[in-house]
Amino acid sequence: MQRTLVLLKPDCVQRRLIGEIIGRFEAKGLNIVAMKMLQVSPALAKEHYAEHVAKPFYPALEEFITSSPIVAMAIDGLEVIRVVREMLGATSGLKAAPGTIRGDFSSSRQMNLVHASDSEESATRELKLYFAESELCPYSPTLIGSFKASDE
Repeated sequence: MQRTLVLLKPDCVQRRLIGEIIGRFEAKGLNIVAMKMLQVSPALAKEHYAEHVAKPFYPALEEFITSSPIVAMAIDGLEVIRVVREMLGATSGLKAAPGTIRGDFSSSRQMNLVHASDSEESATRELKLYFAESELCPYSPTLIGSFKASDE
């Protein structure tokens, strides 16, 4: 089992796609173990996107991510980091395959609806930015046998 961070970004919230996107993760059999809506501050944006702060596109990125509330989720599942990123599709909605979240709902590079951690290291770092350990509520769904074999 792995855990990853998923952010439903301002464009997702503004377009009222929160339920649609959450439904896709749940239908896949992934476990949402924490979720909250929050306003990203400039300070949190700088921490989250630390590797991009010095890049020329960063001011626009910060303006976007702080423009409206987001929904942050901690999601558990088998190979969840890879699975979620494949569900999202290519970063640019213009290049994302149909059937992926971005392929179905985005037609922009920046307005691409969702962020997901890209590695275990990133997930560990990013989850700590958005959730205290006490906010995580891991559980085993009663239907777990319908989602995976007992030896997985």
